[in-house]
Amino acid sequence: MGVEKEPLGVKLFMAVTFRKSTTVESVLELLAHSYGTPERFYGSVPFIWSDYYSEEMGQELEKYYAIFPVPIKRDNLDSIKNSTNRLENDWAIDGRRTINLDPGYLARDKLVLASTKDFFHRIYLGAGIYGEVTLHYRKGVFRHFSWTYPDYKDPQFLEFLYAARAQLVFEHRNEEQR
Repeated sequence: MGVEKEPLGVKLFMAVTFRKSTTVESVLELLAHSYGTPERFYGSVPFIWSDYYSEEMGQELEKYYAIFPVPIKRDNLDSIKNSTNRLENDWAIDGRRTINLDPGYLARDKLVLASTKDFFHRIYLGAGIYGEVTLHYRKGVFRHFSWTYPDYKDPQFLEFLYAARAQLVFEHRNEEQR
């Protein structure tokens, strides 16, 4: 029989897609106020992988990715997603988003993203939010799935994620030695 135990801490991950004309720095400041100053950034990079947001947000989109320093509990992801949804609504103009916030978490063995949309590969977390394992880490490599978004397969993004994971593993080892 297994023994219940609390999982290791994870780091909050945030992807921010935005119109070039948006004052994204203000959004990043709000996120920093809620979750701390990110310890690691990647971007901004042109959002070229899909036209999914084009009708609502326009053509010239950029994307930032951030890892926040303070460990979070995995079971807080649903409330974080609902909080970022409210922030998206606050920044909307005429009912159209100017930013898209995709929170998730980085664990030693995976990157999980939150979503409001159910699908066969997503697990219900609560409060109308689903969790998706987007990447998994095995034998020293992040591996993707058929549903993994193209930008999460990008080699430069993966380098950012490898560095963030190395920091997380280092912190876990330091905690174990205490």
